[in-house]
Amino acid sequence: MTPVVSGMGVEVGAQAARSRALAVLRIRSRALAVALLPAAVAVVLLVGGSTGHIDGGGWGVVRWLVAGLAVLVLLSAAAIALVVVRSRPAVSPTVPIAEESAPDLYRMVRDLADRLEVPAPSAIALTPDCDSWLEDRTHPAHGPPRTEPQEEEIEGVRGLPSAHRRTPAAPVLVIGSPFLWWMRVGELRAVLAPVVAGTGPSAHPDIAAARRFVRGLDAAVAVTSSPTRGPLSRTVLGGVGWVARLLLRSCRGHAAEMERGVAAAAAERAQAVDYGLRIVAQEQVGLAYAGWDRLLTRVALPAWRMGRWPARLDAGVVAALTELSRRDRLAEGFASRLGERPACDLLEEPGAVDEAASLLAARLFHGGPAESGPDWAPVDWDEYPDEVVDRKWRTDAARLHRVLDALGVSRSSEPRASDPDGPTLARVMDHLSTEALPAVENGGAVYEGDGGPEDEAAYEGDSGPESERSAALAAGLSAELAREEAAVPAEPSAPPASGGQAGPDTALWDDGTLPLFPLQPPRTGRELLADHVAAMVCCAAMDTAGATPGLDWLDGPSLLINGERSVDLGPRVLSLIEDGDPAPLRAWLLHLGIRPEKPVRLV
Repeated sequence: MTPVVSGMGVEVGAQAARSRALAVLRIRSRALAVALLPAAVAVVLLVGGSTGHIDGGGWGVVRWLVAGLAVLVLLSAAAIALVVVRSRPAVSPTVPIAEESAPDLYRMVRDLADRLEVPAPSAIALTPDCDSWLEDRTHPAHGPPRTEPQEEEIEGVRGLPSAHRRTPAAPVLVIGSPFLWWMRVGELRAVLAPVVAGTGPSAHPDIAAARRFVRGLDAAVAVTSSPTRGPLSRTVLGGVGWVARLLLRSCRGHAAEMERGVAAAAAERAQAVDYGLRIVAQEQVGLAYAGWDRLLTRVALPAWRMGRWPARLDAGVVAALTELSRRDRLAEGFASRLGERPACDLLEEPGAVDEAASLLAARLFHGGPAESGPDWAPVDWDEYPDEVVDRKWRTDAARLHRVLDALGVSRSSEPRASDPDGPTLARVMDHLSTEALPAVENGGAVYEGDGGPEDEAAYEGDSGPESERSAALAAGLSAELAREEAAVPAEPSAPPASGGQAGPDTALWDDGTLPLFPLQPPRTGRELLADHVAAMVCCAAMDTAGATPGLDWLDGPSLLINGERSVDLGPRVLSLIEDGDPAPLRAWLLHLGIRPEKPVRLV
């Protein structure tokens, strides 16, 4: 049963938000009054002197001192106001969706706004994340504030005819792109209901003005905190920043309560729309978030590190969550929804939108270039195993052998034997194994230019020769990777996108802070060594036993042996690098017919 909207609850939340907005505006008015006070005193003294009421004694000196102070305060206030007005508030990087490219989506949002009796959002944009919100982009730094004639009286605004009232343009509706591909149309509508309902309080002039003031102060603090300015600029902006911080601290509590009131009013108003479906849709929100996070960390991240970016990440979310529903009994009911109309059908060209969102995700989470190039190319899912997985394994294996060469490790388990025709898995196993310690040359050497102590600490607690070799090899890999990353030239900032859905809002955010949301911390030496040894094993399996590279939607790159995914390689590799025990790995290789002594092809 759909609950009846509680008008009292909506009014209480809106009234609380408006009262807090007025409190913020009063702080702004007080700051203006403080700035004008010396000027007012100077005017009184000057007028009193000209009329003879305040004359004689030292009043002439006082007048000029106060006048000078007033001019100084006014100039400082003007400078502070200019910085606040011109500072660019933080704006989320998004993929803009033009109305002509998604008429059905715009129609659904407008119908939702009509049912909620709130203004419709001014535009729609997508973010490569599992969240949705309203974002005001009418700050002067982004262009002149837009206004719209108000046809109907907004709740809580009284005393002016509707024809003479003008309200700020509605904010932009930002939708998480994974929602469009995983959710059905009805589910998306239910999830967006409380978000769209927030345009009602946002249309109130006092709330809009308070938000612009707080966002301007926040942007001014960020501008004045930049460490890349000269001494004079830092001194001048330091004073501006101090005042902006003082005002921001004064407004912070009121602004937080204002936003709580706005959220409460929006949530109460949204109770009237798809209440029962929204409860079910919230389950899909959590599932989409889990699938999106796993897809980025397990599937997209290895491709990004190889200079390739998957061009259909949102479509991959559907595949990943479908695979999850197949494996997990708790998710059995989710796959049955796939017969309903997906929300991405509301887009005219979902493939182009998915590609733009995928490129933006690579920029935000990895810091990749803004456009494709020789070392930054898109990859389709059917090409992923050969273009990413195979190349990644062979590149890692080649790096592993370069480090072994630098450490002076023999290419054969027999020092006097001639080198084989190419690199072998046996060389790696012999170096890390405790069974062949005398056959290894310079086994405990420290790689030149590495961060040795940090990597050695990863093996603290072990004291055998195998731990020293593992630490030295891990340190070498870390140093080699650091040199490779340092050799990559920095990408220049991309020009602003030209509207439509062709690219993200690059004009609204700063490329210098990328990646904004790194997915994972830097890998430790132990993790690097395990990845590289596993890559060498996979190369040997492909070249000597007919195995093939594969893509697992939940776990990323995988080794397919006779068409079946191998899931038991990791513990055997760890046994080798941590304990120096090659027996589990050798038994696994023997069982699958993999020849560790045979040379493999590397990149």
